[in-house]
Amino acid sequence: MSYHLRRPHFAALLGACAVGLAVGGAKAEPAPPYAELLAQSQRRAPRLVEAEAGLRQAAGQAEQAAVRPNPTASLQAENFTGSGPYRGYEQAETTLSIFQPLELGGKRSARIEVGRAGMDAARARATQAHADFGFNLAIAYADAEATERREALAGESLALAQEDLRIARVLVDAGREAGLRVLQAEAAVTAAQADVESARAVRMTALSRLSALAGVSAPYTSISSSILARPSPVAAMIPPDVLSAPAVVTAQADREAAARRVRLERTKAAPDVTASIGVRRFSGDDSTAVVAGVSAPLPLFDRNRGNITSAQADLQAAEARLNAARLDAEAEIRTSIFQIGAADARLTAAAQGESGASEAYRLTRTGYETGKLPLFELLAARRALADAQARVVDAQLARVRAQANLARLQGRAPLGDRP
Repeated sequence: MSYHLRRPHFAALLGACAVGLAVGGAKAEPAPPYAELLAQSQRRAPRLVEAEAGLRQAAGQAEQAAVRPNPTASLQAENFTGSGPYRGYEQAETTLSIFQPLELGGKRSARIEVGRAGMDAARARATQAHADFGFNLAIAYADAEATERREALAGESLALAQEDLRIARVLVDAGREAGLRVLQAEAAVTAAQADVESARAVRMTALSRLSALAGVSAPYTSISSSILARPSPVAAMIPPDVLSAPAVVTAQADREAAARRVRLERTKAAPDVTASIGVRRFSGDDSTAVVAGVSAPLPLFDRNRGNITSAQADLQAAEARLNAARLDAEAEIRTSIFQIGAADARLTAAAQGESGASEAYRLTRTGYETGKLPLFELLAARRALADAQARVVDAQLARVRAQANLARLQGRAPLGDRP
């Protein structure tokens, strides 16, 4: 065998070593079925962990929004360590006071509403994050499975090329073909071997992406259950309500939160009053008296107009995002339903094409073995078969993408599975 036929095996050895170093001794295992992987990822996937942290953050902010301002304690001493009768502490006056800010203009209620609206928005974002994650995980799972299928097809194509080479050698040895045909068949085998190694590298990359998305440190070694061959679930053909799409619900919640912030900023324009009450002790005659007071800032310069304008602009932007989310959801729903139907039709046609290409290759090989057809027709038939098989995988992958996208718009897990 020539040097060129050995190079792919050397590349495979290097690729295996690289993967071994990347894994770093971690235990590698096949990826579980999609539904099981989706359930496991709820606890460890970084994107979902971040979403849950955002929900806890909003809960803490909502709790803090309901808290009243703390009172202030003050201890003040006057008329001591002076001159004349104020020498020493005999004439000292000591006052202990409590100051309590009083929020006016509905500030506290507006702040509580903002906290509640923030919680609603955080819940909507968490729901959207789960829907988006289910979509991304389904696509990554389907991609990994597709790369496995392509590697298997490349291996089958290599086996066919090697068989073609064997037949060519038999015909050349029998004097029924020129020696050039063996060189052509060897070149085809070399190309097929390169395709196998390339497909293997793509598969490793896809499995690494899947494991990273699922929050697993060691890359998966294979896919344990197929989702490419699964038919479209019944729920996938039910057009969802646009207003129930997670992206629209999130945008609506953000709009409501922005509206609450406008009201909060407007209440801040009203000055707060600070009431105080205390006890004053007169050291000269050892008597006490009650002191009380009220203070309020004069709203001469700061009326919070800048923050009100900023909050109003934020509300306008949130309304624009809501309108955009509705339009995008409507377009994506129509597109996804159309793509599911088109993918089903494409898959049917691709499967028929694969069957025809397989039969054509079988007949062409028989014709070549009997000397009725030239080698280039056999090679062309094999390439046509490989292309037909690849079109089946592409159609299956396109169908899963369309199904997963529609499920994301419906706010459910793709392929009829529940997270």
